[in-house]
Amino acid sequence: MSNLGALLRKAREERGLTLDDIQETTKIRKRYLEAIETGDHSVLPGSFYLRAFVKNYCEAVGLDTEEVLRLHEKEVPNTITETLTEPVTTRPPRRVQSVGSDRIGKLGFNVMMWSFLILIVAVVWIFVINQKDKPSDMIDQGTKITDESAPPTPTPEAGATTGAVAPTVTPSPTPTIQEDVTVTFSSKIGKVDHYDVGPGTAVHKLEIKVAGGKSWMEVREGGSKGSALLSENANDGSTLNFELTQPLYINVGRADLVTISVDGVLVPDGDRAGSKKIQLNPAASANAGSPEATVSATP
Repeated sequence: MSNLGALLRKAREERGLTLDDIQETTKIRKRYLEAIETGDHSVLPGSFYLRAFVKNYCEAVGLDTEEVLRLHEKEVPNTITETLTEPVTTRPPRRVQSVGSDRIGKLGFNVMMWSFLILIVAVVWIFVINQKDKPSDMIDQGTKITDESAPPTPTPEAGATTGAVAPTVTPSPTPTIQEDVTVTFSSKIGKVDHYDVGPGTAVHKLEIKVAGGKSWMEVREGGSKGSALLSENANDGSTLNFELTQPLYINVGRADLVTISVDGVLVPDGDRAGSKKIQLNPAASANAGSPEATVSATP
């Protein structure tokens, strides 16, 4: 096993991922992934594909791609000196459409469209029938009850002196002014983008949504070296919620599948098929309590 393969395999096993999980995330065949881990590069199509596969593997397990390629430059060369070993001309066509299949596809599409239109008409017809069946006196009865109801007349207590009673004045509550939430880029330290979150008097809600596939997710309190609140491969449709009362470090394997927001305000994450590291620093980071994460899958 090569040093590069050992590094990738160790990172995968630390995150509890199998080669099938990496294959599903990167769309790289499992036999190529096994060849990279064992160092048998002869199985791969060429050095260009080796470099591309290693990049995708690093992003899937949360490693720094540039640093890994730099340390293992001898195993993963920069230049392309080989040609493809798998000739494209020998591959059979993926799909051959015939006249019969085209007719069946068109017929199925027409049936689906007509079924959809019939369903819409049925829903509208049921709604109209239900509106006609409602009794017309329901609204009148409700109006009569409101008109006839009146507050009870207060009865003076025995021995009390009759006369004018001063009205009781209830002070109106002072309206509270809620400041708008701001997420402002402050600095970039290494690979981590730092954002300041205000105002400082509010308890902010951090929400992370995963849509479109699985993505590696890591959340730590206090910074990249702090205690881990979450470290797992989040499934498609997952929603993670945290209370942002102190700095939170976020590391995602696939930024294009993840949406990060604070109180509904979107946090820029690059939106690319690679890893992204962000740290959110609330203005009131001295508040007590540690954030707790909840995960829910949307249907």
